[in-house]
Amino acid sequence: MPSFWSACLHAVRETFRKTHSRKQERIFILLILLLSLPAFSGCLSAASPTPQETQVTVLPTTTPTPEAQGTFRVEIPAPLTSGDSLFLTVLDEVTGLALNPTSHIMEAEDPTHFSIDLPFQLSSVVKYRYVRKSGSMMQEHVSDGRAVRYRLLYVDGPGTISDIVSRWTDTDFNGPTGRISGKIIDSETGNPVPNVLVAAGGAQTLSCSDGGYLLEGLPTGLHNLVAYSLDGAYRPFQQGATVAQGSNTPADLRIQPLPLVKVVFTVSLPENSIPGVPVRLAGNLYQLGNTFADNSGGVSTVAVRMPVLSPLGDGRYSISLDLPAGADVRYKYTLGDGLWNAEHTSSGDFKLRQLIVPSQATEVIDRVETWSDGKSAPITFDITVPVTTLAEDYVSIQLKPAFAWTEAIPMWSISAQNRWIYVLYSPLNTLGSIGYRYCRNGQCGSADDVRTAGANIVGMAVNTSMLPETIDDPVSNWMWLGNPSGPTTVPNVIINHRNQDFIAGIEFQPYYHPTWHSRYPQALLDVKNMNANWLILSPTWTFTRVNLPVLEPDSQHDALWPELSEQIRLARGQNMDVALFPSPNFSGNPADWWSSGARDFAWWNAWFDRYRTFLLHHADLAEDTDARMLIIGGDWVAPALPGGNLKIGSPSGVPEDAPARWSSLIADIRKHFGGQIAFAIPFPAGFSEAPEFLNAVDHIYVLWSAPISSLIGASAEEMSLEAGKLMDEGLLPVIEQTGKPVTIGVGYPSARGAVTGCISDETGGCVAFDSLSRPMADLQYIQLDLEEQAAAYSAVMLAVNDRDWIDGVISRGYYPPAALQDKSLSIHGKPARNAIWYWFPGFLGIPVE
Repeated sequence: MPSFWSACLHAVRETFRKTHSRKQERIFILLILLLSLPAFSGCLSAASPTPQETQVTVLPTTTPTPEAQGTFRVEIPAPLTSGDSLFLTVLDEVTGLALNPTSHIMEAEDPTHFSIDLPFQLSSVVKYRYVRKSGSMMQEHVSDGRAVRYRLLYVDGPGTISDIVSRWTDTDFNGPTGRISGKIIDSETGNPVPNVLVAAGGAQTLSCSDGGYLLEGLPTGLHNLVAYSLDGAYRPFQQGATVAQGSNTPADLRIQPLPLVKVVFTVSLPENSIPGVPVRLAGNLYQLGNTFADNSGGVSTVAVRMPVLSPLGDGRYSISLDLPAGADVRYKYTLGDGLWNAEHTSSGDFKLRQLIVPSQATEVIDRVETWSDGKSAPITFDITVPVTTLAEDYVSIQLKPAFAWTEAIPMWSISAQNRWIYVLYSPLNTLGSIGYRYCRNGQCGSADDVRTAGANIVGMAVNTSMLPETIDDPVSNWMWLGNPSGPTTVPNVIINHRNQDFIAGIEFQPYYHPTWHSRYPQALLDVKNMNANWLILSPTWTFTRVNLPVLEPDSQHDALWPELSEQIRLARGQNMDVALFPSPNFSGNPADWWSSGARDFAWWNAWFDRYRTFLLHHADLAEDTDARMLIIGGDWVAPALPGGNLKIGSPSGVPEDAPARWSSLIADIRKHFGGQIAFAIPFPAGFSEAPEFLNAVDHIYVLWSAPISSLIGASAEEMSLEAGKLMDEGLLPVIEQTGKPVTIGVGYPSARGAVTGCISDETGGCVAFDSLSRPMADLQYIQLDLEEQAAAYSAVMLAVNDRDWIDGVISRGYYPPAALQDKSLSIHGKPARNAIWYWFPGFLGIPVE
């Protein structure tokens, strides 16, 4: 028997000599059954690292590390009022930007200029921002009103940093602005580098596929410009940049790649640690769980994205990572995430470690002092879940301190008894009460315990105490997950086999959250089990400004280059072809965004420039990852098409040369991507006057949510007749005119009345179908109808089956992280999925048992 198991059994025997209470029965379960942890077996499968002769062991040491002093000098927009103070706040992104700050009061040089000298370890990357104390703390904001996440400083020696604050939480900005733009270039290869964080003036952006970046709306003056690699793969670059009114400051930055070295982290845990539970390494790099986003509750690190250490058998845990030599790694060990159940110092403070990665293979030996932050005793959550819980799901607990819900954390499985346990150690000392709730797969607010369903629910509460407490908590039902659906009724017809190029696909919904990362393998397995041969990913960037428009990646809402590359790799590993269908995120209603734009000549030039960059970025990604198709357009883009109108019906003001601009854009895409280019058009609206440039694309993607019945409850056969009529009269003429292959993208929500084309809202209008998708709040006045959705799919499939000029069919709006029998477009876990499973192999000629 391995020594690890022997140690566990010995601990159990010693425990049971003292008592056979219910409490000790839980300890027995935790010690023995938790060791399997089936929900996380993939994370725990890494082999224990083997020390190498070339390794240099790094022990905790009191030897001083080299430091350099930085002088921060900042200009604020207006003098402070009497009694106000100005602080420079150094931030901890591993715990949470607002959760463990270190504030330093600054000294006034004159009414609007302040300074401070601070020492930092050489090669550190410092994240900081300015705060004005005026009764309450007023954080700095950029000129358009967005809060400053942080500024960056790379400590490569002593120096002075010049900063300018645009505005505060309680003030406006009225000054002149300019911009900084340029490209990020690999200094050794000369190639552009995407996905590099570029910061200046409190603003941040990420470089795109050609290395390009744009920082818009910076106040005039001298700024500290920093380029920072999210995974530490490049040495940070830093220089001053002066911005003039209404002008662009060009700044191409050449960054140096860093070699990877093997770093083994080995940690000893406190004696009272529960053997076998996952110990994670939370850190400031992308590969250590940092999302570089302000997630729920202000945390940036997410537990399911963190690497999990392996037990060594002697009570220690270890993990081997390849890290860039010279990178500044801030990290901590945790039984949860960067905030909950993370290590603390013996005095109760958050523990945050720093390692400047050496140039040779290294072993780092650490010891966790305690998981607790004071005298408050642990709280054990011991829950049973319903038998309807899917085998592929894991159960999460979401916690709420005083301010807001934070990101959900995986519980520990005792699968044989449908039981899940989580022991909460910290931070408890300063909290009188903690809110909590349970959900599936980390998707709290969507895949909830029925008692606490919804994003803004209060939840349940537990008080902290000096005595240990156990909450026995049965979950009776999950929201939107009933008993598994029985057989789905499908038409008894002969399915006509198509050729090998026929597209039978699933399109993921465009909404994104960083917690979805761990669920993609399971989602892709479900897609493959439907016999799909294509996966359509819907990556996004976000419109962060309207006038002039700025479209850029935002890590809080948009999947980044490495994650998209991984999704495509996983899909290709399932022998599926991949299409990318990029579309933008809007802060509100897209129609309102278009209406609020200036839409003059300069505005349209900026719009086409931003959209071009957006598409070429994803064209490069598609080329780099062997995706086969890039889909452009969509229903949102209608105002930018030739002769485009706003939703209210008035002309959008799109330039008269719009046809030439679109043709030029398609030609540019072909220079970057050798696969097929498709154009997405909503039916029937987009087919009343199809754009001429369709001749320049390879494929037409029809966004189909058309009304196929005037009556609720019509059969699939009845609805198929109307669907076929619409295809023949509204779609076929355009296909014959262009000679292009066509694929139907089907999108019907599982809501009563969807087949009529209009689900009535409370004002007499129609609900946008995508507004029913997660994580949008449930509209209780709309009735769930899973069978209508399944019938709608069968109706469209019947119509496609009779029309050999249709070259593919795709289900739109799939929700990857969880099966939900909700009102959304997604077919994940619904009867409509069974309909797809029936039709796809028939079209593709795949035998089904």
